Amino acid sequence: MPGPECKLSAETGVPCVTDDSSSCLVPVFVYGTLKRGQPNHQVLLDGAHGRAAFQGRACTLEPYPLVIAGEHNIPRLLNLPGRGHRVAGEVYQVDERMLRFLDEFEGCPDMYQRTRLHVAMEGARAPLECFVYTTATYPPEWVHLPYLDDYDSQGKHGLRYNPRENR
Repeated sequence: MPGPECKLSAETGVPCVTDDSSSCLVPVFVYGTLKRGQPNHQVLLDGAHGRAAFQGRACTLEPYPLVIAGEHNIPRLLNLPGRGHRVAGEVYQVDERMLRFLDEFEGCPDMYQRTRLHVAMEGARAPLECFVYTTATYPPEWVHLPYLDDYDSQGKHGLRYNPRENR
């Protein structure tokens, strides 16, 4: 039986892997509330939104400012490569239906923008290019907030995430 085939996604234009069901899967790096053990992780598990398969833990190759900002204490990866820390997160292979759902869930393109970055996967030799939801437009004071390297909604920062259902 042949293995996964690499091709270009018709929708995203990035390399993807086809699985046994011929779905095109693209890698997405998550660093905040979508990670395992975090408040919004369940949306990645809901098959009604599409498919998401955990690939492993990873870290951005370049430093980025990861801040907790706004009235709901939302983690934001500011699109300022070269500043901040290398950010820890997780990589998921998602199908195009899940990618469209994530665009809507993340308020793309208004609240977040889907961009690309390279990550180092734990145990992998070569970097992987992934989609990620970053913030390119924000109040200037966000640049001066504390930078995190690994988000946890219950972390020592004391800034509790306000879930969507409570807003």
